[in-house]
Formats: sequence, C-alpha cells, structure tokens
Amino acid sequence: FILDSGIAYPVLAGYPVGPDDQEYVLVNNKCQCITVTSRFVPSKENPDEEVLERNIRIIVPLKARENISDPLSPLRTTFVYRLSDLCKNCEPKEVEVGGAIYLAQQGNSCEDQQTCYTYDRNKCYSSPVPLLYHGEVRQVPAALTPASCFAE
Repeated sequence: FILDSGIAYPVLAGYPVGPDDQEYVLVNNKCQCITVTSRFVPSKENPDEEVLERNIRIIVPLKARENISDPLSPLRTTFVYRLSDLCKNCEPKEVEVGGAIYLAQQGNSCEDQQTCYTYDRNKCYSSPVPLLYHGEVRQVPAALTPASCFAE
C-alpha cells in the first residue's frame, strides 16, 4: 500500500500475460469470471509520456444459478464486483520472525465467503439427486465437477 496524505492506495504486483508482453495480470478470478490487467501506454496528451492503463474483463455467465450447486435454484440476475475485494491477497505466505517460520495472511477480511458465479474448477461441487434403490427413493450426492471431486 502507498500512503498519501492519510489515504492508502493498494499497489498490485502482477505477472506478465505472455513472455514478450508488457501487459501484467493483476487479478484472475475464475470464480467470478473477471480478469484485471495493466500496462503502460503512450499518453494521448503527451506522446513522450507513458500512462498506466488498466483493463477489466468480465465474463457474465449466462444461465448462472443463485446457488450454483442447485440446478433448480432461480437464475442469477445480479452480479456484484468490488475491485477492492478482488484485489486483496489472501494467500498465506511464509515469513520469518525471530528465527521461526510462520504463515501470515497478506490480506484482511479473508474469512468472508466469496460468491461464485460459475464453477471454480479447483473446488468440488455436488448436488443431491434422487436414486431409486430397492424400491426406495434416496437422495444421493452427485458430483457436478467430477474432475475436482475425485482423485486421479
């Protein structure tokens, strides 16, 4: 974060889109289908200067359900994107304090469950389905993302 007259601005470090590219990916959220990139481009006012350009790409999944694990839930009509939530870094990082290694979280308010607009391919989703077994109907969980639910 950069602190300027009492106001904190997040400074994001990203990774290049390609090996020869000067565009950097700041956010790649597969759960909410959003990618934020940045790159320096020549200024329109002064071509000798470069300005930072940010591009936000949002894919709105058609026929997304309010509850993605329930195919019978109503269709989602509202999609909310908060850039501050998308940019927080909640991945734990190892830090050394007093000769001991600790895991520290780099972001705050990371306990909040993020709303997923589509399937996160790294997460297992299931939904109960009726199964007729010896004349009795039982609700059995069925994997909606099999590749994430079963070990190879």
